[in-house]
Amino acid sequence: MHHLSGLDASFLHFETPETPMHVGSLMLLELPPGYDGDYYEDVKAMVGARLHLASVLTRKLAPMPFELAEPVWIDDDDIDLDYHVRSLTLRRPGSMEQLHHLVARLHSSLLDRSRPLWEMYVIEGLEDGRVAFYTKAHHSGVDGKAGTELAKVMYDISPKIREVPPPRRRAGGSGGYQLGVAELLRAAVSNTALQYRKLAELLPTAARALTAAGSVLASQQTGRGERPLTLGLAPKAMFNDSITNQRSYSTLSLPFDELKALGKRVGGTVNTIVMAMCSEALRRFMKERGLLPKEALIAGVPVSLRTEGDDAMNNQVSMVRVDLATDIADAGERFKAIHASSEAAKAVVRELRPVLGVDVPVTGSPWLMTSLASLYGRSNLARRLPPVANVLISNVPGPAVPLYVAGARMMHFYPVSIPYHGTALNITVQSYAGSLDFGLTACRRILSQEESYELIGHLRDALEQIRQLPGVDGAAAPAEPSAARKPRTPRAAPVGKAAAAPRRKPATAARRGGRPSA
Repeated sequence: MHHLSGLDASFLHFETPETPMHVGSLMLLELPPGYDGDYYEDVKAMVGARLHLASVLTRKLAPMPFELAEPVWIDDDDIDLDYHVRSLTLRRPGSMEQLHHLVARLHSSLLDRSRPLWEMYVIEGLEDGRVAFYTKAHHSGVDGKAGTELAKVMYDISPKIREVPPPRRRAGGSGGYQLGVAELLRAAVSNTALQYRKLAELLPTAARALTAAGSVLASQQTGRGERPLTLGLAPKAMFNDSITNQRSYSTLSLPFDELKALGKRVGGTVNTIVMAMCSEALRRFMKERGLLPKEALIAGVPVSLRTEGDDAMNNQVSMVRVDLATDIADAGERFKAIHASSEAAKAVVRELRPVLGVDVPVTGSPWLMTSLASLYGRSNLARRLPPVANVLISNVPGPAVPLYVAGARMMHFYPVSIPYHGTALNITVQSYAGSLDFGLTACRRILSQEESYELIGHLRDALEQIRQLPGVDGAAAPAEPSAARKPRTPRAAPVGKAAAAPRRKPATAARRGGRPSA
């Protein structure tokens, strides 16, 4: 029996039929030359042999009586692999557009809480002969960084499928799902007492962290006429609305080393490049529709609190806000403002890291948080209340070396993430084996599939704009595009569709819940 932390459990309590709270990955795999086996059966056998290596695959939830405290994880000794690992085939021609539609639909359905909270899909029928592998797991059990650690456990670094030792027999036999009420209540009381003791022990550290963070904030005060580094509430934007459970999804892949070199040349990091790309893409997309706010958009950015070498399958994450500076027309000045805001936010998090992950037990929090989540989604408060952020943008460091899934090489490792009421668009990027793979997940009512492709096109254009910026040493941008910059049509993303997608008129604001212009 293992108690969920307040943060882990919050992903359960905030889940509604419109907002499934699982994270996923879409992998594109290249089968070995001459392969003539049954790949689905190979994957299922590989997963079955390695279930015991990752606790997230072998545990399920046991709720507390009357939801007086957070639920607990218990071991499941009867896992139905045919349920959790499934096979699908795309209809002809098997395009990437069809795959995106399928992943969007699979990502919209809730996981079964009576079972371990994960599913995997082997998807065949792609026109180029590759195989897609889509996985999803509930955010209550894994965050983005833990997901990449899970990939290292489940997958191989060579085409040869490595053998793993079998699971050890547990003392005491199977636990069973139905635990006694008295046993659960004793565990809840014991866990609450332990958490309060940890809080008391942390008070001196918390005081030092808050003092240091206050000093950092004081040092970030700007003079009159300068752009402030401390952010207020975000302006109202088209993505700040209640959502449905229907999703749109699109992908993009870019060379990681080139982006790293570009960031260094123009005075930023890969993260700054990503933020600046998103800023320009959103700015163009909303300006074309007459929906761009006069004030700058603000991005909610998850930051990992995980220490080096920590591979625990739980959530260790907080959130900062970054100024996207969409009110600045000049691309160079906007880039500098985004970089300054991002670095300022990270500086505060570094000081507050010891206290940001603290678990504060609250009696009755499951039913209280669940009720608030339902109220927030069904009352249109997401549209009426001032937003804290307009979009979610996340950058997850992934494996640096190629991985193999049951002998097939993983060519791309696209994230599939969570939009929510009030933040209907989630842009997540993940580095993998020399690539930076983007996944755009949104409510389809707010951002249609065609509009998602359009946003992908704007991201490409935004990157080209950043390439034209002068370097920090004053040198002009290179005159000739490198081979990596030349237009290409990767198999992983429908570039043509992104460019050719029809652009909707501003009147479609009414469909998104906004008011049509007069």
